[in-house]
Amino acid sequence: MNNIKNRFKSPIFVEPQTSQPDVPLFILSSLLIIISIIFSYSLSVYTVVYYDYSQYHFFIRQLLVGTFSIILMWAMAIVPAHKLIGKVGWTLFFGFLLLMIIMPFLPSFLVTASGGANRWIRLPGFSISPVEFFKIGFIYFLAWSFYRKLLDQPKKMKLKDETLLVLPYFGVFFVAVFFIAYMQKDLGNVVLLFTILMTMFIFANRSLKLFLPIIGLALAGLVGLILVAPHRINRILQWWGSVQDGMLGFMPDFISNAVRVKDFPEPYQVAHSLNAIHNGGFFGTGLGEGNLKMGFLTEVHTDFVLAGITEEWGLVGLIGILILLIGVLWRIFKISNRVENPIYHLFTLGIALMIVVAFLINSYGISGMIPIKGIAVPFLSYGGSSLLSMAISIGLILSISKEIKKEKKDEEFEEPDTLS
Repeated sequence: MNNIKNRFKSPIFVEPQTSQPDVPLFILSSLLIIISIIFSYSLSVYTVVYYDYSQYHFFIRQLLVGTFSIILMWAMAIVPAHKLIGKVGWTLFFGFLLLMIIMPFLPSFLVTASGGANRWIRLPGFSISPVEFFKIGFIYFLAWSFYRKLLDQPKKMKLKDETLLVLPYFGVFFVAVFFIAYMQKDLGNVVLLFTILMTMFIFANRSLKLFLPIIGLALAGLVGLILVAPHRINRILQWWGSVQDGMLGFMPDFISNAVRVKDFPEPYQVAHSLNAIHNGGFFGTGLGEGNLKMGFLTEVHTDFVLAGITEEWGLVGLIGILILLIGVLWRIFKISNRVENPIYHLFTLGIALMIVVAFLINSYGISGMIPIKGIAVPFLSYGGSSLLSMAISIGLILSISKEIKKEKKDEEFEEPDTLS
């Protein structure tokens, strides 16, 4: 892989001539937010009855946050990137890392617990999940630091020297792991951050020989995090119990008998998630007409929103949402490929990776392909923190999109010069 710095011709700290923000990216992101507002009402019908909330409880909250998010995206889009990206990136990184550190020590009236761990800070009228915003700051930290420390280094280095070069990043990552995976019991976001870290190493011109020992250590650490938490062991066993028949049928009997799990029923949520997807068929049952949301599939408007949408809008609706998401990613990758600032290039790649990995973890989980991780679907899951963090991410990218000079945007339409 060529050194990324070589492809950038202009100094990164010179104020560039800016153009208009990427309007298609803004429109696609706004459409996804609008869909999340619609389904926050349609899919929460049983939850509002069960908890005796107002009929429009979740809808009004998502409408307010969604409207604010759309406005915030465009407000950030019109701010010059050199005045915005660094300030926001460092604020999110240090500010929300500090919040994650102090969360275990906050009094109970200031935090909201989930699964026996404090994951939200409770403020008047709303709560925030610090990890959702820290992820953006972590990506900016990697982009900023990789540009200064890694891109100038030769790709071919001794393993010892290259290990020492990347070691500080794993120090920061392990701090995050402790507070996210151990203190907050949120293994899904640790997997997401690790995937982003390793992929960005590739774009930062690191050799592949470095990855084998790192992945080996990561797998050992993952096993350790699972073993110290009984609820994770049970979740793994339940998942394996639901998929083992399809896998063990191809293995010898002595292996099959040794690893077969008995007396672990199929995960309740996954079973009903698959029922909802199957019930939707091709065109769906119709908006508001889903059955599995009526107490069978809990949290359907949050982690299982894709299953709820598929039941009501069918395969056609799911494909439509995939098209919107792919459109968002396509616009981000185009911006990343054309922007001249190497920090912005790496940052936009990192945000795109965050969207892709989060979507895959969630979709694989609700379909039973991997254990459930509790990762929100980008743009679509109910929740103010998830939606606001996505709005900030897209707002920053929209601001970066203005750094692409108009002639660079139009160069693909120009005929190449020829020698006479």
